[in-house]
Amino acid sequence: MPVSTRDFLAAFARIGLLSFGGPAAQIALMQSELVERRGWLEQRQFLGALSFCMLLPGPEAMQLATYAGWKLRGTWGGLIAGLFFVLPGAAAILVLALSYAHYGDLPLVAALFLGIKAAVLVIVAQALWRLGQRALEGRAQLVLAMLAFAAIYAASLPFPAVICAAALWGAWAARNTRPEAAAPVPPGQLQRTARTVLMWGALWAAPVAVAYAMGASFLGAIALFFSKLAVVTFGGAYAVLAYMTQTVTQRHGWISAEQMIDALGLAETTPGPLILVTQFVAMLAGFGQGGTAMALAAGAMALWVTFIPCFLWIFAGAPYLERTLAQPRLRGALAAISAAVVGVIANLSLWFALHVLFGRVLASPVGAYPDLATLDVRAAGLTALAALLLVGLRLPVPAAIALMAAAGGLLHVAG
Repeated sequence: MPVSTRDFLAAFARIGLLSFGGPAAQIALMQSELVERRGWLEQRQFLGALSFCMLLPGPEAMQLATYAGWKLRGTWGGLIAGLFFVLPGAAAILVLALSYAHYGDLPLVAALFLGIKAAVLVIVAQALWRLGQRALEGRAQLVLAMLAFAAIYAASLPFPAVICAAALWGAWAARNTRPEAAAPVPPGQLQRTARTVLMWGALWAAPVAVAYAMGASFLGAIALFFSKLAVVTFGGAYAVLAYMTQTVTQRHGWISAEQMIDALGLAETTPGPLILVTQFVAMLAGFGQGGTAMALAAGAMALWVTFIPCFLWIFAGAPYLERTLAQPRLRGALAAISAAVVGVIANLSLWFALHVLFGRVLASPVGAYPDLATLDVRAAGLTALAALLLVGLRLPVPAAIALMAAAGGLLHVAG
């Protein structure tokens, strides 16, 4: 059915402004808005597009919005829908990151963030539980998750290597499954796809090349790291947070572990994809390198190299959606990646718990462990309160984080 420009813009603006609560809530919002309320997409089309987006690296909800826009109004529609999904959250992150950079060291602000960190610990544990229920359907998936956890936690293997190994295993395990019948590729589609890949690939690479040509080595390093992250972000933002944390805190030393947890907490309060935490991290790193101007430049660079690839994947791959979903090896690779991601997020949950609840974390050949004498009783109590709010009372994440920040502040004032 024809979709007017006014209705199209209104629908995707509404989705972008109301997209709180992570991918599950965001996908449900699009289902309600595009399938049930307006009838622009059939249920079968919507679910097929969702399955396709889950095969891709990057935030599946943002890519689903981009695909829906492409399906309804072509490339420009996809571009507008994707930008509407990202820009409200990016604007909020910009304000929060600059405020945090300037005022985050104040004692009261630090106390507020202790409550937010406790909430983040519970949020990540919830994400682990939900993903585990969906992805671990048998013994093979459970073993794969355990191996992924051991590879990250004990062996300190890089996240991309773990994901690649899981994908290869999943594709091999599905080698004997016959592909389903799919429609042939339309004439001339391969040439159009090649032009799309060249154009969006050039847009992706342009700022990286400019940064290095101008001698801006820090911005170049930001661009290369977050570009790599865009390629391996299977399983959502939580899956790559451990890898991001390890790289930005230990290898580059751009921010501290505590700042990384604070970044995730604030990203949870904004609309849009959680992967916007990359913008927050880049802005904090840039602020440490050169103040507000560098923070803005680094944040813009991280946004560009995080989301330009999303448009590339959708615009290049959308015409092949049915053929892609008919390939059993791709589905097998995705299932194995999902199982491995459970182990990766388990490692992230443990890492967060150690750094939130204990003042000192020690290293050993088989992974980190806490100094039990440094247990922070306030953090433990706040974590219990966060569990009550999020698990017991099932409050929305933004509301729970606001209450936890208030609780941290009250503890500071009372103490």
